[in-house]
Amino acid sequence: MSASGDNRGPLFNGIITALVTPFRDDQSVDYDAYEALIERQIAAGVHGLVPVGTTGESATLSYQEHEDLITFCVKVSKGRVKIIAGAGANDTSRAISLCGHAKTVGADGALVVLPYYNRPSAEGVFMHFKAIQESVAIPVIAYDVPSRTGIRLGIDTWQRLLSLPNIMGLKDATGEIERVALMRLMAPKDHAFLSGDDPSFIGYMAQGGHGVISVASNIAPELMVALYHAIQTSDRAITLGYQDRLIRLYKALFSDNSPAPTKYLLASEGHMKPHVRLPLAPCSDASIAALKDAYVTLSS
Repeated sequence: MSASGDNRGPLFNGIITALVTPFRDDQSVDYDAYEALIERQIAAGVHGLVPVGTTGESATLSYQEHEDLITFCVKVSKGRVKIIAGAGANDTSRAISLCGHAKTVGADGALVVLPYYNRPSAEGVFMHFKAIQESVAIPVIAYDVPSRTGIRLGIDTWQRLLSLPNIMGLKDATGEIERVALMRLMAPKDHAFLSGDDPSFIGYMAQGGHGVISVASNIAPELMVALYHAIQTSDRAITLGYQDRLIRLYKALFSDNSPAPTKYLLASEGHMKPHVRLPLAPCSDASIAALKDAYVTLSS
């Protein structure tokens, strides 16, 4: 498929927050805190939300919790921002079910990670997305995160995925920012190329990316939105100024098992409890020290 002659913009762009899932002391979902988090993000001007992605601890949620959180996010957002529902699974039938639920409740798209743990071949990856495409008519963002899945999306496989009409973009968490230039040239212009790596977001945009699915915007949504607009206006000095304030935060949020550091900072601001679900553990003392240092820089 070629982007030639296609003047449409991407379906998804900008700052899209990978929402954390707040838990109460008894480990149940704290929907009051979740609603407040959603409202804070929208008020800050983010362009979209991803409920129940990796940052939302999807791996430790029950099927019912997973679906209920997506339904709740769509209901609270009321169409004010795009909702890309976390709908990935290493079981194709489960991914189809999650995508079907996302469509039924009104999500704008589905984020579908390459199947993890099974480590399928390139053919298996293609057939996974093809089966979803044939079962549910919802825009799909493929999610390439080799550090979690043990496999990666090859350029040839990406080209094959573009033959599927419902594939509308890519979340790239490889950190290899040059890939977007090649992959973007193969795709229609309404396809979104979204960084999944906050530290290299600026470089990804410079190579033709359209935005970021961000962990850091849970903490600093206003700054992330301001950074995006600075990039869009090609103001190098302002862009680097925001990057300098954010870079330590980016690193600190992954100084321990994510999203524990993000939840620690949100808890320190009074937005929710810091709880994660096992096997994730609370932040270490070293991680807390890094977070406090980053927070000082963030506020300067």
